[in-house]
Amino acid sequence: MVKETGFYDMLGVKPNASPEELKKAYRKLALKYHPDKNPTEGERFKQISQAYEVLSDAKKREVYDRGGEKAIKEGGNGGPSFGSPMDIFDLFFGGGGRMHRERRGKNMVHQLTVSLEDLYNGTTRKLAVQKNVICDKCEGRGGRKGVIEVCPLCHGVGVQVRLHHLAPGMVQQISTVCAGCQGQGQRLGHRDRCKTCTGRKILRQKKILDVHINKGMKDGQKIVFHGEGDQEPGLEPGDIIIVLDQRAHPVFTRQGEDLIMNMELQLVESLCGFQKPVKTLDNRTLLITSHPGELIKPGDKRCVLNEGMPMHRRPFEKGKLIILFSVVFPEENFLPLNKLKELERGGRLLPIWRCPVPNLIEIPVPSPSLSQHMPPLLGRKEKDQEEKSNLPLN
Repeated sequence: MVKETGFYDMLGVKPNASPEELKKAYRKLALKYHPDKNPTEGERFKQISQAYEVLSDAKKREVYDRGGEKAIKEGGNGGPSFGSPMDIFDLFFGGGGRMHRERRGKNMVHQLTVSLEDLYNGTTRKLAVQKNVICDKCEGRGGRKGVIEVCPLCHGVGVQVRLHHLAPGMVQQISTVCAGCQGQGQRLGHRDRCKTCTGRKILRQKKILDVHINKGMKDGQKIVFHGEGDQEPGLEPGDIIIVLDQRAHPVFTRQGEDLIMNMELQLVESLCGFQKPVKTLDNRTLLITSHPGELIKPGDKRCVLNEGMPMHRRPFEKGKLIILFSVVFPEENFLPLNKLKELERGGRLLPIWRCPVPNLIEIPVPSPSLSQHMPPLLGRKEKDQEEKSNLPLN
């Protein structure tokens, strides 16, 4: 029993969610509320990242379940309370941490919706992305050579540091974007700015990516285009990371390398056999058969080997197709009495179960209409009260 569910609610999962369910929920929400896509949702993105940071760590999750958010903030997990939301995002999507970002440009993450057929057969999809590229005209300087000067306020760093005295011996350091150069570290007159990029050093450019989806890839799997991310002067370009998001399939559910499907049988089919076609994800047709006398009960399952999902990087090996059976029983009064007599005579061919207990009194099962008028069953307490009320008065 968890003390509070705020972090679970933030990710839209139940308190008993598995690690895979947590990952899937965080992936979708982080991509949706990332500041690059939703600049006004920075606080929501931060809350989502904090919730995932806690719940994805078994020890932190245990502390949270016992004591809630207060226990986490008090350091009950034995370490710092929360990390940077962008660090959590980059580590999740394979972009490294804060130190990694200082050497490279930002990674770009895109979600690509695919079908189960795409993951089964493999395919190539074209994806158009917008990215920053260094201006060719000024080579990323923002203006003509020799006219760019270092900002005297921040000395080319792009950040101004201010010291705030809290108390004797206690000083707080506050870093803000330099107001003199807007964080560029350089100052450039309006006349000297590059006419192509207007001094911004970069341009926005459309790029078409060929995304190769291999057979057997999974929901949530990442495809990385190294060095194809946003470009910034003085930094190595980041990566473009494509995250596969599989749509639900109307027939099959994937579980690892296996495919699971439900098959509904009529009662006569479960007793006397059947033949049912199943269309595969590569447009073949399998004929699922059962011979007369081969009883299929509700909840039974059958496995068809080598008809599941291809294994990634081993596409000639496949998992199983697992068929879960349900049996539809006929409705009440589905046959007139004379037909039921015929069915009863035919039913003598089937084995009849007899109870081995001697001197057994047989009690017929009441019909639903009769059951509505039957008195309720009495417990021990109610039965004692009824017996007392029936005692003769002295």
